[in-house]
Amino acid sequence: MTSAAPEKSSILIVDDMEENLVALQAVLGPLEQQLVTVRSGEEALKAMLRQDFALVLLDVLMPGMDGFETANNIKRLDQTKDVPIILLTGTDVDRDYAYRGYALGAADFLAKPIDPWVLRTKVNVFLDLDRKNRQLAVQAEQLRRLLVAEHASPGADPQTAAVGAEQLAQITEQLDRIEAMLRSQETSEGPELADYIAELERSIRRLETG
Repeated sequence: MTSAAPEKSSILIVDDMEENLVALQAVLGPLEQQLVTVRSGEEALKAMLRQDFALVLLDVLMPGMDGFETANNIKRLDQTKDVPIILLTGTDVDRDYAYRGYALGAADFLAKPIDPWVLRTKVNVFLDLDRKNRQLAVQAEQLRRLLVAEHASPGADPQTAAVGAEQLAQITEQLDRIEAMLRSQETSEGPELADYIAELERSIRRLETG
């Protein structure tokens, strides 16, 4: 089964200082992804409700709604709670900032000035996860369409349709397991994930040849 090439991922950059936004755009520009910049926590939440993002780069020290409050609000919304957040802050900060960030569900924490190579490397990890998740979503949709075409037509055999529905349920469960593992940095490259993907591929082949 072939999939369409995934579109570019979107990265949200949140910082109240224009010069910091410009610098981060310059660092991430070579990744050739869609970069969206906003200058407050309120604007960040509005942007995340308008479109999907693979990652949020979030400055901690902002006036009004600071980075911690913004991160907390992001994690409280069903629509945005799974979006990874990298918190950014200056060098003269309390050591507890990192612990606060991780407690709120942040994926990483970087202090300024930020090494461009380190930032691009970390961002690439989350972009890869986003691409994998979107590819799985495309495959799931193709499988649903395949079932509709082959098993849900007006003259379809009821028993065949039931088998197709059962196969779809199994594949959906496998996709859910793989997506959960992809979101776990500890297991995203492990042998268990490879086993699940191989199992999914076998299920797809059975569906296509059944």
